[in-house]
Amino acid sequence: MTDCELQNIDTEDIGDVLVKVEKSFNINFQGINSMRKIIYSILATSFIFTGCAGIKGQGDNNGWKSLFDGRDINDWFVKIHHHNFGVNYGNTFRVEDGIIKVRYDQYDDFNDQFGHLYYKTPFSYYHLKFEYRFVGELHKGAPSYTLRNSGVMFHSQDPRTMLKEQDWPISVEMQLLGGLSDGQPRPTGNMCSPGTNVVYQGKIASSHCLNSTSKTYDGDQWVKGELIVLGDSLIKHIINGDTVLEYSKPQIGGGTANGYDPQIKIDGKLLSSGFIALQSEGQPVDFKNIWIKELPKPKK
Repeated sequence: MTDCELQNIDTEDIGDVLVKVEKSFNINFQGINSMRKIIYSILATSFIFTGCAGIKGQGDNNGWKSLFDGRDINDWFVKIHHHNFGVNYGNTFRVEDGIIKVRYDQYDDFNDQFGHLYYKTPFSYYHLKFEYRFVGELHKGAPSYTLRNSGVMFHSQDPRTMLKEQDWPISVEMQLLGGLSDGQPRPTGNMCSPGTNVVYQGKIASSHCLNSTSKTYDGDQWVKGELIVLGDSLIKHIINGDTVLEYSKPQIGGGTANGYDPQIKIDGKLLSSGFIALQSEGQPVDFKNIWIKELPKPKK
């Protein structure tokens, strides 16, 4: 038994606590009066809890850091089209049951209110892991192409630089699609490029989106996604453990994003870092288990 396994002890069961503390610390409470037993138990248990929390806080997950604590989105920013930065219109992004849920039940018509939930700090070289699933029905008024469609944006501009009427952040998107249960292939883990370009197979990709080689995932099953981002060089998309797309040299350019500050869009500028965001575009979707591991940058 490890010390951290004591986190789930019912502290009201003093006898059980004492047994487990004795086993973990080789302490013999025989001969100690009942009050001292309680004091020793509380002190030992507090030490264990504090020690475990300290170890976890220092990152004993081999460098992995959780971006979502399962309780709230206080470490995240919201920007939704037609609204100012920081306005979580209609409680679009919410936390329930340890999951980030994207919902539109407080909307009327969707009205192109595309939104994004951004982690508070930018990243450059990293490995990102997350899980997602599609649920429910496409909201009234959302574009048909957003059916079972969401995404994870990365190398995004700072959301605080987005104008109220900017629809999409200048960023690169790992597009997430769900199957339509019609027997037709619909890969996920694709690449889309709002206000950006990427190099694919040796040249600037001519299309706004690149399809991956992933399988099709129907229904409301959880799917595991991963991104390996090496600054402004190589990008890899991974779905359920399989590498499904690779490209390089993400840079500002191209179209699709609208309503931006022209001073932000410097075409040809390589993107070596930026913000990570979860997308809302009319389809209810859930996210959980969002982890990041920063990778070493190459020495110059």
